Amino acid sequence: MCHYPRFRPFDIDQALYLFNELREQDPFRIENMDTFSNLLYVRSMKPELSYLAHNLVEIDKYRVETCCVIGNYYSLRSQHEKAALYFQRALKLNPRCLGAWTLMGHEYMEMKNTSAAIQAYRHAIEVNKRDYRAWYGLGQTYEILKMPFYSLYYYRKAHHLRPNDSRMLVALGECYEKLSQQVEAKKCYWRAYSVGDVERMALLKLAKLHEQLNESDDAAQCYIIYIQDIFSCGEQLEHAEVSTALRYLGQYYFKNKLYDEASLCAQRCCDYNDAREEGKALLRQISAVREQGEPSSTDLSLPCVFNPLINTTTPVRRASPLHLSSVTP
Repeated sequence: MCHYPRFRPFDIDQALYLFNELREQDPFRIENMDTFSNLLYVRSMKPELSYLAHNLVEIDKYRVETCCVIGNYYSLRSQHEKAALYFQRALKLNPRCLGAWTLMGHEYMEMKNTSAAIQAYRHAIEVNKRDYRAWYGLGQTYEILKMPFYSLYYYRKAHHLRPNDSRMLVALGECYEKLSQQVEAKKCYWRAYSVGDVERMALLKLAKLHEQLNESDDAAQCYIIYIQDIFSCGEQLEHAEVSTALRYLGQYYFKNKLYDEASLCAQRCCDYNDAREEGKALLRQISAVREQGEPSSTDLSLPCVFNPLINTTTPVRRASPLHLSSVTP
C-alpha cells in the first residue's frame, strides 16, 4: 500500500460517517466522492471502496471523480499500473485536477518510476503551489534517489505548509540525520512528538539517535515515554518496536544496577518472539548478580518505565529532555 499523504490528518471516523450520511441523502452524488475514496483507502476498506467505484461507474463513468475513485481502488489492490491509467484518464478530462496529479505521482513511486513521479508532482505544484502532498512526494522521490540536499529542500517546503504535521517533521529529521546534522534531527523528532505523532515513530527515532550518540540517559527517557504512550493506549501488541525499547531499557537498568526494573523489562521482553531469548538471558544475568549478593542501586534520579503503567489514564507528556519542545526547525 502507498504510504504517501492522501489527506490532511483529522477525525477520519467522523468524516466517514458524514460521507455515508451524505450518500444516503443523495445516492447519485458524484462531487467529493474522490475525497471519500481517499478516506476509504487510508482505512484499507476494500469492500466499501469497491462498492463506491462500481456505483459511480453506473452513475457516470466519464467523471473525473469516478476515475479517481477507480484509481484508488486499484491502488489499494496493489495494481499500480491500472491505478495510474485511471488517474491519467482523470487528467484527460481535467488537466488541472490537483488530486489526480498527486495520486499519479504516488503510483509512479510505487512502480519505482521516479522520473515520471517527479514530473507528476511538479505538475501538481504548477496547479497549486500550496499542495503539501506534492512537495512531500518530491522529497520522498529525491530521498529514494539518495539526493538528501534536494530532499531536504522539498521537505522544508512541505513543512512550511504543514508546520504541525508530524510526518513532515519526521521526514525532515531523517533527512538531517543523513546529512549528519544530529542537533537539527533531534529538534525535528521532538517537535514531531510534541505536535502529536501520527505514526508513533518520532520518539523511537529520537531514542535511536541518542543511542548512536551514546547519550544513554536521553535514549532511555525517550523509550520510557514511548512505552508509556503505547501501553496507555492498549496497543503494545501491535507495535513491534516495543520489544526494541524494552531490550534497551532492560540493559540500561542492568548497567545502572536497578535490578528490579531490569527484571521487569526482561520479563516483558519474553512476551515478544524477537526479544524472548535476550529477555531470558538478561534474567539469568540478574539472577547470577543477585546470588553474588550485589545490592541494587538506590539512585532515585533514574526514571522507571513501569510505575505509571499502573494508572490507565494517558500519561502527561514530560518536559523535553532536550529543552527543544518549542523550537520549529
